[in-house]
Amino acid sequence: MKVPKPIVADVVSEASTKMSDPNFSAVMVGGFVQTQQPTAQYISAHEGELGGTENVVNVIFHAALIGQCFQRAGNREVRTMNYDDLDHVADGADPLTTLATTQPAIHEYISSNVDDPEARQVLALIARAMDWVS
Repeated sequence: MKVPKPIVADVVSEASTKMSDPNFSAVMVGGFVQTQQPTAQYISAHEGELGGTENVVNVIFHAALIGQCFQRAGNREVRTMNYDDLDHVADGADPLTTLATTQPAIHEYISSNVDDPEARQVLALIARAMDWVS
């Protein structure tokens, strides 16, 4: 099921409002790391390409927001993804290009909010995995 653009807009709008709370991003990142441990490890494994720990945390934050979009669209939690799920969507195709077709609203979110090309690729792969397990 494609995540509708209004759901993405609502999640982003709510996150923007909550960013004034200094604990909001920490809770989002911490929750994602606890519930999506293999995916968080996958992101951390790309620390060098992403440019350091701060950028890893930023990618995890975006992944958590994307997870909320899938959760709302499917009206259920995104199950914990494992390495097989990530491998399944790492099919050699460009994840960002594929995501533009399979989940255009999520693709637009990543393209509009993430400047780093490597971070975009990592997030697109994770979004494809979320789509796969939803």
